[in-house]
Amino acid sequence: MTRLAVAAFLLAAASAQAAPSVTRLVPPSELFTSNDPNPPVIARFLPGQRFDLQATVRLDAGTTLASFEFAVDGVVLKPASAVTSVVTTGLSLPAGTNAAVVSQRAYSNAKPGIHKLTVNATQSDGQRVSATGNFEVVALAGAGRKAKNIIILLGDGMGAAHRTAARIMARGYAQGKAHAALAMDTFPNTGMVMTSSLDAIVTDSSPGMSNYVTGNKAANNQEGVFPDDTADAFDNPRVEYLSEYLHRTQGKALGIVTTADVFDATPAANAVHTSNRGNGTGIVDQFLDDRGLTGLSVLMGGGRKWFLPNGDALKADGSRNGQAVNGSQRDAKSDYVLPPDLVAGWGAALGAKDPARDLIADFQGAGFAYAPDRAGLVAAAGADKLLGLFSYSNMNVAFDKINKRRGVSTIVDDYGFPDQPMLDEMAETALQVLSRQKNGFVALIEGASIDKQAHLMDTDRWLLEVIEFDRAVQVAKDFAAKHPDTLVIVTADHECSGAAIIGASTKPVAAIRAAAAPAEGASAPSAATLRDPVVGVYQAAKFPKYTIAADGYPQSTDVDFKMLIGYGANADRYESWLANATPTQDSQQPFVGQAPQSGYPANPSVRNQGAGFLVTGQVPGDQAVHTATDVPLSALGRGASLFSGVMDNTDIFFKIAQAATKGTK
Repeated sequence: MTRLAVAAFLLAAASAQAAPSVTRLVPPSELFTSNDPNPPVIARFLPGQRFDLQATVRLDAGTTLASFEFAVDGVVLKPASAVTSVVTTGLSLPAGTNAAVVSQRAYSNAKPGIHKLTVNATQSDGQRVSATGNFEVVALAGAGRKAKNIIILLGDGMGAAHRTAARIMARGYAQGKAHAALAMDTFPNTGMVMTSSLDAIVTDSSPGMSNYVTGNKAANNQEGVFPDDTADAFDNPRVEYLSEYLHRTQGKALGIVTTADVFDATPAANAVHTSNRGNGTGIVDQFLDDRGLTGLSVLMGGGRKWFLPNGDALKADGSRNGQAVNGSQRDAKSDYVLPPDLVAGWGAALGAKDPARDLIADFQGAGFAYAPDRAGLVAAAGADKLLGLFSYSNMNVAFDKINKRRGVSTIVDDYGFPDQPMLDEMAETALQVLSRQKNGFVALIEGASIDKQAHLMDTDRWLLEVIEFDRAVQVAKDFAAKHPDTLVIVTADHECSGAAIIGASTKPVAAIRAAAAPAEGASAPSAATLRDPVVGVYQAAKFPKYTIAADGYPQSTDVDFKMLIGYGANADRYESWLANATPTQDSQQPFVGQAPQSGYPANPSVRNQGAGFLVTGQVPGDQAVHTATDVPLSALGRGASLFSGVMDNTDIFFKIAQAATKGTK
């Protein structure tokens, strides 16, 4: 035998005896990932908080998994077989990979401290493999007055500049001092929050919210779960939400209020466990199906398209065969059926692929009053449980809702929902309903389109979104004044667009309009005509003045010497400095491709073309992006003193839990 042949034989023999390996261990830890036992401990839990254990075991070719076990601090766990599983098919691994994903569901540990987690696996040929990670159970100490009610007001994408700009517009300044504070400015305790997700310094909204209410980092696009190696979006290892923990241990209810589609990342990341934030049918079904786990009693926002039965013809795979005429976008492909071990471990609903489900009727059958519009919301204020769906997808923004009420424009009519409530009206009714819950509640109230309009760099629209959000903050503040056992938190999941107040116009608005609409035959607007002579910085900016109408919003955002906003994380756009007469198209609306919505600008890269000068962005694509900038957090009420300094977003969960379960002095 030649030397080359011998080497090949030895290599083949070694490969045949290669040991199996563990390529993923959940919960995530640096001890497993990099063999570093030092802080930070990535996964942290409350005493008794439930979470799943999982590992991916890579096996040699031609072998199978013979057995596995998890051990904590060297003690082998012996769960019931019903809450464990081995998955070898439907994995999101390279083709030809021989692997098994092994799970133990709904584990909990009551002993504070750092614990070692070990998985042991045996291959069918007798070879064994072990891997070790760690997690922490956080001790909550002391005793005092507990927070019965928790209200989290989340301005999606709202950074410090968004708050400041809204204050300038809504309150005004005189010789450098604000005439008055925003409601959120009056909270006595303030800190800053680091917002990164498990897998990136810049988070999206799914972990941006989920991290606050699980105490653990989630990966982008995922909520209430850890990443895994299965393709199924609903079988990922779960982490118990604040709502689930407090409902299970104290009987608290859950309320979710948003101006977005209710399936959207922020509302869903308080009650729904999925690795794909886009799976709308399954997300809204889980809201209702798992209400016994979360205590869901109020759900309000847009998103009616997911609740309406899809009677359109379906393909064999369960997908739609076109757009349902009633606006439904229910689809079997985005629905769920859970594996048996998850159902057994968590007591979760099995689920079903049922695009023809009438989810509104099912909510009503479960005792929820239904409000389809503002008038219905008023009528339902006395209910014990409430579902409100005020648009097919995302609700119209405050700019357009207010102009409808003033008789100025009919933009909201183009979406088919002319009588939509404002966020403060929704918040007030939600808190009325939730206040009837004898054990208290957790409420999420989201100003969603601060983010959505900042993505679109539609300055005037996101500014009014912040003002609308602050009016909801005032509602929560007033509620806390009457219910002193309430903790109110105002924050954001992340900053969006790198918004910055660069100054103010040096020209009357008429001059800007003239420059943005040049005479026939004249040159199109340019930096030389619409930037250089208009943008005032430092003392040239002075103090813009807006007239606030009786409804609490500016009479117009196009005022002489108006405030000007720039963006540090922007895509290409045409800037005219003027309010856009129509919104930019919202691709989530089911009828966006039909008139009149199809006549709106498709994106900021074509909006105002010919009426604004081109601003070249820092990012590709059509929209501005989130940034990793820390965001402000303000707190008021029972336990507010816990919130100060610079905090990680996962820290907020443990501070809320301290206030709700142990109390503060």
